[in-house]
Amino acid sequence: MASKIEFVEFVVDQLREAGTITYKKMFGEYGLYCDGKIFAVICDDQFFIKITDAGRAICPALEEAPPYAGAKNYFRVDDVENRELMTRLTAATCAELPEPKPKKSRRKV
Repeated sequence: MASKIEFVEFVVDQLREAGTITYKKMFGEYGLYCDGKIFAVICDDQFFIKITDAGRAICPALEEAPPYAGAKNYFRVDDVENRELMTRLTAATCAELPEPKPKKSRRKV
């Protein structure tokens, strides 16, 4: 079941204070980016954020689960209504993630 755009936009709005949050449709679901770093996915109208030590320190009770069959585990965040917690978790997670690698040019010389 694909996620509804209304849910994606709600989550993005909840995270607006964590940085520049954008999303991209991927295979019927959505990848979320903060300042250019992919940090979470939304699958089946559920929010999954990458597992980091910083995230675990903020929310030690979060369940780990794969967002789709064959995926590695992410933290599943059920309380997307809690803007303050979502912002803290996102900011801490993104601070721990590496910067995105520069894209290679497709142009042949």
